[in-house]
Amino acid sequence: MGFKEEIARRRTFGIISHPDAGKTTLTEKLLLFGGAIQEAGAVKSNKIKKTATSDFMEIEKQRGISVATSVMGFEYGGKKINILDTPGHQDFAEDTYRTLTAVDSAIVVIDVAKGVEAQTEKLVEVCRMRQTPMIVFINKLDREGKDAFDLLDEVEQKLGLNLCPLSWPIGMGQRFQGVYNMYGKNLQLFSANSKQKIAESIEFDNIEDASLDQHIGEESAATLREEVELASGVYPEFSQEDYIKGDLCPVFFGSALNNFGVKELLDCFVDIAPNPQPKAAEERVVNPMEDKFSGFVFKIHANIDPNHRSRIAFVKVVSGLFERNTNYKHVRLGKSFKFSSPTTFMASKKEIVDKVYPGDIVGLPDTGNFRIGDTITGGEDLHYTGIPSFSPEHFRFINNADPMKAKQLNKGIDQLMDEGVAQLFTLIQNGRKIIGTVGALQYEVIQYRLEHEYNAKCSYENFPAYKACWIESSDEGQLEEFKRLKQRYLAEDKFGKLVFLADSQFGLQMAQEKFDKIKFHMKSEF
Repeated sequence: MGFKEEIARRRTFGIISHPDAGKTTLTEKLLLFGGAIQEAGAVKSNKIKKTATSDFMEIEKQRGISVATSVMGFEYGGKKINILDTPGHQDFAEDTYRTLTAVDSAIVVIDVAKGVEAQTEKLVEVCRMRQTPMIVFINKLDREGKDAFDLLDEVEQKLGLNLCPLSWPIGMGQRFQGVYNMYGKNLQLFSANSKQKIAESIEFDNIEDASLDQHIGEESAATLREEVELASGVYPEFSQEDYIKGDLCPVFFGSALNNFGVKELLDCFVDIAPNPQPKAAEERVVNPMEDKFSGFVFKIHANIDPNHRSRIAFVKVVSGLFERNTNYKHVRLGKSFKFSSPTTFMASKKEIVDKVYPGDIVGLPDTGNFRIGDTITGGEDLHYTGIPSFSPEHFRFINNADPMKAKQLNKGIDQLMDEGVAQLFTLIQNGRKIIGTVGALQYEVIQYRLEHEYNAKCSYENFPAYKACWIESSDEGQLEEFKRLKQRYLAEDKFGKLVFLADSQFGLQMAQEKFDKIKFHMKSEF
């Protein structure tokens, strides 16, 4: 198969949702249909016997939540599918925002009972900013929930999406009988014991067919015909062009836990989702079909194998062919590197690959040369943008709880910060280290991982800060005056950039008014 054909068959997407909407379960079922796993592990919080395939960190297995993005690939219907399962919990949102820079489309999972939740709104906003095509999957139809029309109204209003249902539920909860696939023109009937196997579907070109009444009952058949007719009148017709531009979102209904409606979603996704798209670098727009290789690091994972102090940099290939044992330029360092064991992933299972195509994710063993946002190319100086650090909302001093393990603690903090799990600030006045996170749960994760992966213990104490602002100024005099007056609140981030740790909203406003020649940025990329 030629280079262009290989690119055309790639589909790289992220699954996003609020916690507990069933995102990891949906990922598992997609892998099950793709033949990538033989049976799914039921994901149950704190009662994990068979843990979810995509949750491979020890703390994820204990808590029953995803705290890091997992990357998985499989073949389905002649296409190469790459799934990025992201954390839903808001405390790990930064990992998700970065992951969304590496996908060409997204599937948004919504719980039929809870509807649109806060975290979903934030993540959809990030997708809309980047015009990422989205498909909505309304999950847990085997439970009682909101009426389909009410729910679609809520999704349109809260998320600002233009919807187009491509499947329709027959009943819900106790009365749930199945889903009519408007895209594939077939009917799939639900049986509650289909968790481990895949249910059969019945072809129905025409739901006016009288035999439908025998399958689902006269009353349900009449309701289905009426609702499908109404939905077809109210919602726009599906257009692949509008979907790829991000202007139209197809909707599917189902129950991921019961393997229901997932195949319809996957079949349609493979058919309509975009293959790898051009990506803007600072210098120019890069097309996947170009001969020269380029890619960017969107995630770093330390200790993927705790027995070996291994770090892996996850690289999204944007253009050209990545080949093993070939010299590539690390743009920020200006050095050439050769990679003898690049890997692709099935959650924590890895295999070494010789060639990687645009759209794919490749893992590069890293000894500390990479950081998030780095670009690797075949020689050209390119800088891919849009992978910033955001201002944290929680700040704590980190202290060493075991003086004999200072070296391990420093190494652990250094590597975990490279992963982007949190941000490290060093106070200029006294050199004390402060960890800033998006959510408080991150501190637990850091403490746990330092102890179990680096054999180091830490303790925390509160640091009263409201926001971290990256400082930029063209007026040297005003900057020096600012540094003199605010030295207690000044720190450097991991890369030596000056950061102002404002103690309150009022303090920040006063500083902005007084020092009008200084720009206060809420994210590191400016």
